[in-house]
Amino acid sequence: MKKASIAFTIGLAAITSGCRTTSPASTAHVPVASAAPTAAALASAEQSLTQASELPAAKAAPQDLPAASLVSYQQEPATAEPISPPVTAIRSTGDWSLTELEELALQNNPALAEAVARVNAAHGNWVQVGLAPNPVLGYSGQQLGSGGLATQTGMFIGQEFVTGHKLGLNREIAAWEIQRAERDLDAFRLRVLTDVRIGYYDVLIAQRRRELAAELVQIAEKGEQSAAALFKGQEVSQADPLRASVEAQTARIVLQNSINQHVEAWRRLTAVLGMPAMQLQPLQGEINADDMNLQWDETLTNLMQKSPELAAALANVEAAHWAVQRAYAEVIPNIEVQAIIQDDRGIDGTDGNLQVTLPLPLWNRNQGGIQRAYADAAAANRAADKLSMDLQARLAVAFQRYESARNQVTQYARPGGILENAQRSLELIRIGYEADEFAVIDLLNAQRTYFQTNLAYLDSQRELWISATEIRGLMLQGSLEK
Repeated sequence: MKKASIAFTIGLAAITSGCRTTSPASTAHVPVASAAPTAAALASAEQSLTQASELPAAKAAPQDLPAASLVSYQQEPATAEPISPPVTAIRSTGDWSLTELEELALQNNPALAEAVARVNAAHGNWVQVGLAPNPVLGYSGQQLGSGGLATQTGMFIGQEFVTGHKLGLNREIAAWEIQRAERDLDAFRLRVLTDVRIGYYDVLIAQRRRELAAELVQIAEKGEQSAAALFKGQEVSQADPLRASVEAQTARIVLQNSINQHVEAWRRLTAVLGMPAMQLQPLQGEINADDMNLQWDETLTNLMQKSPELAAALANVEAAHWAVQRAYAEVIPNIEVQAIIQDDRGIDGTDGNLQVTLPLPLWNRNQGGIQRAYADAAAANRAADKLSMDLQARLAVAFQRYESARNQVTQYARPGGILENAQRSLELIRIGYEADEFAVIDLLNAQRTYFQTNLAYLDSQRELWISATEIRGLMLQGSLEK
């Protein structure tokens, strides 16, 4: 009996100590936010995530991956800004600046709240995958039909010991998954800001187009009045006022279309802001391209160094490399220990039993899992390479649009350029028409040329701003699409 008690005590002590020291990595703590789906809860969760700095440092990944070179990822996790609860009331009047609209979007756009929740989920996964298995407690009964002569009843406790540092490797993988989720959060923040900036310039351009269309209506109505006065003085035929009237009616249609475009641009902007019911209001700002001077080499280098998309892909590479080590560790069998203490009626005393189970990896040595881990690591490397090339290709398209639009804006706006000549031509022909030096068709053509050149100039400005905004936003946009 004494030997059985000693054996049970030793087994129980081993199980208890094993529960306390499963893995060095399990000592780190990551707070888990509440699951309540409110913006306030997400803000609190995000703030707590920024304080979780005890993640284990990554070690060197395997160097013998087939057809895959190890990508070293040294970027520190960015501290994500807490997302405030959505704004429910805003001022009803007043011009809005770009900075104010960006702040509204960061508080209300649902893409950011979704990304914060995914970061929080990744932290929760890091906690869970490093936890040791729970101990087992149960009842044991033998020879219960012996009428009490040889009955053995008692309690047993068991514990599975995870070997091969599997729990620590699980957390190494999960730590890089947190990095990937945080980089995705950075990407979504940039997408939101880029969408707001593009929407802001779209509304500014629409405002200017609306003003230009109203100006065209005034010019057309003035031409209509001039034609009517000349016809009344019997200096021109009835065809002149009719043509001028058609031109004025067409200008009014253009004005109404420009108003519709202005409203449509505003609605798209408010959708990105997360405030679709926000009423149409004027925006502050000037459409000036003088401060834009992007260079290809500098822009490409900046994109490759700062792209959160590429950073997320490299974090995925590191996670895949740690998964290779985890696949090798899977071969090392876990140890199961069970200790029993029971009352033995046959000897009229206490008896004990200690059982240790160790699976033998004879046939299943995780061959398929190791092969899959290597393939996943190689695929992650190639995916990062592909993304790098895709970023350069996307930048090339945007940069070509930027350079072409910049050239057009310069040609339109320079002294003695297209805009100045169109305006001067309209003024001269209007004066000449009133002096009966030009026909009404000349006046109408001059009006159309003036309007079309100004519209083309606005289109060039829009293309310039959008392409430059995409480039400065590291080719990230479409926050409501992903």
